[in-house]
Amino acid sequence: MGQLVLERLTEVDKRIVVALQRDGRASWRAIADRIGAPVSTVSRRGQQLLADGLVRVAALPALDADGPHAQFLVRINCSPGSHVAVAEELVRNPSVRFCTIVTGSYDIIAEVVVRGTATRYPQLMLDLQPIDGVERWRSDLIMHVYKVSYDWGRQLYADLLSDQPVATETDSDETCDPDHLDDVDRQILDVLRHDGRESFQRVGEVIGLNESSVRRRFDRMKEHRCVDVVTLVQSAALGMEAETFLSVTVAPARMEAVARELARYPFVRYLAATLDQNSLLCEVITTSVDELYSFVTDSLAHLDGVLGWSANMELLFLKRGFIETPWWRAQLQSPSADGDGA
Repeated sequence: MGQLVLERLTEVDKRIVVALQRDGRASWRAIADRIGAPVSTVSRRGQQLLADGLVRVAALPALDADGPHAQFLVRINCSPGSHVAVAEELVRNPSVRFCTIVTGSYDIIAEVVVRGTATRYPQLMLDLQPIDGVERWRSDLIMHVYKVSYDWGRQLYADLLSDQPVATETDSDETCDPDHLDDVDRQILDVLRHDGRESFQRVGEVIGLNESSVRRRFDRMKEHRCVDVVTLVQSAALGMEAETFLSVTVAPARMEAVARELARYPFVRYLAATLDQNSLLCEVITTSVDELYSFVTDSLAHLDGVLGWSANMELLFLKRGFIETPWWRAQLQSPSADGDGA
């Protein structure tokens, strides 16, 4: 998604994006009712946003759907000029949940999910660490995830979603059990992983099932929290200028209290406790660097229990929620190349 395309987005486009963040499978009519625009306009503009690669919707099994797992935060330093190639290799690995190129003391930050117990992580490292260009690899166990939000755009258009709770992975203690899914359910999700807005009729045609059966199975998977519908959106599309990872050092006795307070902020997109140094990994997305500065100086610095933090600003997000972002390659194009292709 080039900068010129982003600059052409209308107010209706942005409101469609925010509505899709809240429910990626909502019908165009439902979205039109929500944002107060004609259905024909919403359908046309929404389909164009998807075709342009500004938005990608995917439905995939919840993290617990494949049984026990362990999550590791990985920070990588690369040899000069190799960070994009290293990140691209990481994106190809199905165990990598997210991957971003950052500023600061590291070049890449990623999350790796190990199926089974944490003891299987060394086996996975043998596949990843030898990637050409990797110079230093630091791993940290993610002990607990407090928040994963995919509808961060609500902070800009609160009127659209004020009657709905923030969508996070941790709204309930209920988790999916692998026994909740059978082979047919997984076939349905295999189709919806590539296009989360595919109609149930089309999914049924692909796997040899009638539409009502597909719909019934999908609704059951949602009821058991076995499916995540993820809407990926380039932050610049909504005018967000600063995406930052903060590693917040916290007094051990205040870890839970600080986490609960940070989770309340709508621009906190991801929040997890890591094993090393009593830290909380906090990803924030703000409209400007000034807003980021206000958050760390006026809010974070005054939270009881916060001892300090380090930060890495995100430059290029290649993968989120196990899904490759459709725009990262276009972001690397030179301005002249972008203009020629517009």
